[in-house]
Amino acid sequence: MEAVEINAGTYYLRQLRADRHLDDRPLLMEAFADPTHRKYVLNYRLRTLDEATEYVALRAAQWAGDERCSWAIAEPTSGRLLGEVGLRELNLDVAYAEATVWVHPTERGKGIATTALNAALRFGFGGLELTEVSYRYEESNEASAIVAERCGFTLVGPEADRAPTGERLIRWHRTS
Repeated sequence: MEAVEINAGTYYLRQLRADRHLDDRPLLMEAFADPTHRKYVLNYRLRTLDEATEYVALRAAQWAGDERCSWAIAEPTSGRLLGEVGLRELNLDVAYAEATVWVHPTERGKGIATTALNAALRFGFGGLELTEVSYRYEESNEASAIVAERCGFTLVGPEADRAPTGERLIRWHRTS
């Protein structure tokens, strides 16, 4: 599948970039260095430009392999990276995905995650014809609970398995 751009109203969703016109790598490194971000995103470390380059390439390869739709949440006039939203664990055969979203630490509390996730969900349910999308987060991540509720997810409850952090994972789901 080719990456698509989405007009999310106040923001737009586009593929992560590292080219001569737009380079998301410095802001990716800033976001991934943030203590709150590091607390909840354990599987990626972006400490160098090379690691950030690999991350951008990984997201492009996941699009191409129908594994994950991942968008940079961008400010529409400058293209500045504000965060990332995605549909991972993408399984088009069973019409399922799991939603993810994070926002750069300097941009939190502005409703960016809710706006971006709602746009990604519209694409998932409409463009990809998904019938179910899950959303999971560690129990202490109160911001994620707010986003889940504002995006129309229904609380399922704690999962049996814990997150790598040791915290309980809370699952929500939404159907088309």
